[in-house]
Amino acid sequence: MNTFLVLVISALALDFINGVHDSSNIVATVISSHAIRPRTALTIAAIANFCGPFIFGVAVANTVGADLLDASALNEMAIISALIAAILWNLFTWYLGIPSSSSHAMLGGLLGSAVLAAGLEVVKMHGLIVIILSLLISPIVGMLAGYFVMKFTLWAASSASPKINNFFRGAQLITLIGLGLSHGSNDAQKTMGVITLGMVTCGILDSFIVPNWVIAACAGMIGLGTMFGGWRLIRTLGGKIYRIRPIHAFCSQAAGAGIILGSALLGGPVSTTQVMSSSIIGVGAADRANKVRWHILKEMAYAWLFTIPTTALLSALIYLALQHF
Repeated sequence: MNTFLVLVISALALDFINGVHDSSNIVATVISSHAIRPRTALTIAAIANFCGPFIFGVAVANTVGADLLDASALNEMAIISALIAAILWNLFTWYLGIPSSSSHAMLGGLLGSAVLAAGLEVVKMHGLIVIILSLLISPIVGMLAGYFVMKFTLWAASSASPKINNFFRGAQLITLIGLGLSHGSNDAQKTMGVITLGMVTCGILDSFIVPNWVIAACAGMIGLGTMFGGWRLIRTLGGKIYRIRPIHAFCSQAAGAGIILGSALLGGPVSTTQVMSSSIIGVGAADRANKVRWHILKEMAYAWLFTIPTTALLSALIYLALQHF
């Protein structure tokens, strides 16, 4: 089979799994607060995921595909190895119900196989610094955004009757759509960038320009994956961190959507898992910090910490294995 076709199939498979994996980030709080039925929430999120890249552009795809690695020094097998490593890691963490980062998995995979194939000089340091800073800063900003949005909302609704919960339930339709659009405009673009990088590496494209068919294919696959839903992770984010009520769901979604979409417009790839997990924690801490199950945060932190080195090593081993075939 043509190696570029294998690359495309691997990238779209990762996109689908990413949709399944990250659907929890989008719908967990909506479902846990009983604002929208699970299947309806997943369908709305899937449609919004598909539409996101067409509305907000492909700045993240350019960062991942053009600014991280030197395409002229790469080969298709290195990219395929990175994709397979990210797929295996996503499946492993999904099975365990750990909300790990697909973005970290892809970054680690690309670095591991690319450096083994072409040496350290293949890495563009400016692009690597931009990506690492985006991944490091975004969860901190997400937690702060969740905290202050919750504090402001509590202040604004301090004299309201319990009926205001009906408003927070209804408003989650808007925040769900916003979060779905932001997720599609950030996460789907990462595989768009990888496929386009592969096209440049193979000589199919002379310069890095994301084709329309790549946008449609990646947006479609992440939307399809979202529709299936990652129920193990939905339970983790929807109830194990903090007991979610309508106000918490509304605030965490509003904060998370703003951070993810802002990063997408600026071309900064972020982890939806990290941003949403941290925004839920920020919202919970703003309400009653002693009710937040902080040990879940520790488990997530370990998963995030080990993702990049593990997928880098796994990708390098896969590249070595593929070289023998």
